[in-house]
Amino acid sequence: MSSATTSPLLVPRSAGRGAGRWHYPFRTQIRGVEGGLVQRRDSNRRSSWLRDNGLLLACLALFGVFFIGMIVAGTATYNQEQQEHGSSEQVSVLGYLTTGDFVEATFENWESEFLQMGMYVVLTAFLYQKGSSESKPVDGDAPQDENPRDATTTTLTPWPVRRGGWMLALYENSLATAFFVLFFASLALHALGGSRAFNDEQAQHGHAAISVWRYVTTSQFWFESMQNWQSEFIAVAAIVALSIFLRQRGSAESKPVAAPHRETSA
Repeated sequence: MSSATTSPLLVPRSAGRGAGRWHYPFRTQIRGVEGGLVQRRDSNRRSSWLRDNGLLLACLALFGVFFIGMIVAGTATYNQEQQEHGSSEQVSVLGYLTTGDFVEATFENWESEFLQMGMYVVLTAFLYQKGSSESKPVDGDAPQDENPRDATTTTLTPWPVRRGGWMLALYENSLATAFFVLFFASLALHALGGSRAFNDEQAQHGHAAISVWRYVTTSQFWFESMQNWQSEFIAVAAIVALSIFLRQRGSAESKPVAAPHRETSA
């Protein structure tokens, strides 16, 4: 007598609801495995995204921490100064964000950062420093000097390069342009916030208020700006010079540890 063979993946249901149908006992397991693979792929995507954007995310996180710290400390300092001037006015943290002191302190610093970066982008396009990791090679052409109009374009090529014309002319100078736009915007906000803070102090001493344009001509405004500008450029000069002789393994801002001092690389 021959015995019937049944596929290990096909098992008849018992009598009752759905009797006579076949079900697949391993299908649930397969779906579970597939679900695990999908979750693993999603996890890998997240890990890859964090790795690919780690530098930006770390800088933004540090900015957030220090910016909040500045606001909290600034609020306390502002209220203390109000008391010293005989005023009973006290502001909350949110109230401090609307004061001229906060606006002036914030954009006074931002303007110097954007000026530094904009000038550095422009200066490194034309000037060299032999041995520095911050400079293009002194001898020979660098990839940054290649004319984009001669490049072979693909779908991955930035759209302005493929478009050409005036769009490309703007794009090939867009990095420095963006920094200078941010600089002038910060400078204007510094002037607005600084004039308001200056006039508040003038009122406390019984003096008349002045306009924003008048404030821009005062030594106070330029002292606030230049005390930050000078610090930015001494920091840039330091990394240009120190990167000739000193190394930081793994950093994109450093030459390879074993590289000669005379080697120049951007």
